Amino acid sequence: MNVELRIEELVLHGFPPGDHHRIGDAVQLELSRLFNERGVPPSLVQGLQEIPQVDGGTLEIPRRPTSNAVGAQVAKALYGGLDLRTGERPVSRTRERRGP
Repeated sequence: MNVELRIEELVLHGFPPGDHHRIGDAVQLELSRLFNERGVPPSLVQGLQEIPQVDGGTLEIPRRPTSNAVGAQVAKALYGGLDLRTGERPVSRTRERRGP
């Protein structure tokens, strides 16, 4: 299953402007890893074409975070937000879902 995930806007407050692209790259890398390891969240499998907003909750950012650490936390929060939309577990890449 191929999934294209487009994030229109990722708002990052409190980080130097030079870190935004590095954090964004880390988000992309971690989201790819999560989709590969945990599967596609059911909300995406069930045909939702557009999700207007994902609430990732609150992040606990250490005092001197690296861009990679922040990006990984953001990605995990986003992935978790997608997963919680239906209350179901992500669909594994190896498990096939069959329609009615």
